[in-house]
Amino acid sequence: MSALRDHLVTRIRATGPLTVADYMADCLLHPVHGYYATRDPLGAAGDFTTAPEISQMFGEMLGLCLAQTWMDQGRPAPFALAELGPGRGTLMADILRATRAVPGFAEAVEVHLVEASPVLRARQAETLAGHAPVWHDTVEGLPDGPLFLVANEFLDALPIRQHVRDGGGWRERLVTVEGAALAFALSPPLPVPELDHHDVADGTLVERCPALPGIVASVAARIASHGGAALFLDYGHWRSRGDTLQALRGHAPEDPLANPGAADLTAHIDFEAVARAAVPACASGMTAQGVLLERLGITARAQALARTLTDAALDAHVAAHRRLTHPAEMGDLFKAMALVPPGAALPPGFDP
Repeated sequence: MSALRDHLVTRIRATGPLTVADYMADCLLHPVHGYYATRDPLGAAGDFTTAPEISQMFGEMLGLCLAQTWMDQGRPAPFALAELGPGRGTLMADILRATRAVPGFAEAVEVHLVEASPVLRARQAETLAGHAPVWHDTVEGLPDGPLFLVANEFLDALPIRQHVRDGGGWRERLVTVEGAALAFALSPPLPVPELDHHDVADGTLVERCPALPGIVASVAARIASHGGAALFLDYGHWRSRGDTLQALRGHAPEDPLANPGAADLTAHIDFEAVARAAVPACASGMTAQGVLLERLGITARAQALARTLTDAALDAHVAAHRRLTHPAEMGDLFKAMALVPPGAALPPGFDP
């Protein structure tokens, strides 16, 4: 039994079953045994690969999107270029490289990173050496002033709570102990006012992310007051339906209760909840990642890069383009939403 499993079993026996959110929080963020406290989870040697690690084109497209939005808003200077959950710093590095030819952008930019993992902070420092990034533990630490922000696969790692409709109330899904094993159970029926807008049949499971509204609202308030834009990209849907809690270890799915602290835990994003929390900023419609990248010109960029490639490198490049954009791969599974100040134009590529 792992140290974190021992901790969880002891905790549950002492204080009772955990919400799924409490379980996820311990698995991911326990200061000694948590997933993000103990490893770099990215790449072939890790557990998953994100879009920036697939191809430089992803960050280039988003960087130019943000740069155009910065120009549309009058080229404010200085401004914060921020990323939530920056991984190894690859996306930010690609954004900075793609925008360095935009007049005035590099001179005005101040790089800010919101990152909880000490392991990943060290990798980000290496990747972004020379850009003087400033790290923050939470979104609230970001500076006041114009804010241009990107969050790719950040919201999906926020702990969720799961509820099953039971008549006029809800039964919460909990993590308990059966024998020596962790297992799911259901609470007695309770009212959950936060889910009153969900009109679903008995037995339907609905997820909510308690931390999401506060994070989005904090970003939205800064943008509404000081200008800027935020780009949220993640896998998800307009409204939560069904169990989307998943664990990945070694790039393969597994039981979320099987290896606490050793597997990545995520859940699909409810983009309706993002839009509801975005006031007083204005939220775009939800746009499929593949559609967004095509509108931003990724195919033309892919063709330009392909001219210098041959053999296996060309094959890998073509496969990366397909993986990012094709509906059968990340193109439809991942969605994007933008926030801008009231009355401002949406960033290029986004639906109203």
